Amino acid sequence: MARRIFVLLALAAAGLAGCYGSLSFGIGPDDDPPSVSLAAAPTTAAPGELIGLVAAANDDYAVREVEFFRVDVGGNTLLGRDSSAPYALETAVPAGASGTVRYFARAVDDAGQDSDSQDVVVTVR
Repeated sequence: MARRIFVLLALAAAGLAGCYGSLSFGIGPDDDPPSVSLAAAPTTAAPGELIGLVAAANDDYAVREVEFFRVDVGGNTLLGRDSSAPYALETAVPAGASGTVRYFARAVDDAGQDSDSQDVVVTVR
């Protein structure tokens, strides 16, 4: 019985697709953007010290890459990319930095959709 219903739905979809272009029952193109979160260690560092950025990214199909950014006054600076999990990057706290430095990650999926993580803050000592 279930097989017969599936066959009828498939035939109906094929018929409607011929009339309207396409029809999806949740099986089809990558339509959900990825999700991403970011962590930094250590969370307190001096200018010139290395910090590690590690991102966790997920997608309904596949994550193509994770890009790592530093938030600067004049705009965001791309620090690097990683295309395989675990997504990670090591970077130095900029010379002359004071107060805090903010970083975020951007996950890009196989369909080109992207999402940004929340900023993580590194306190400069």
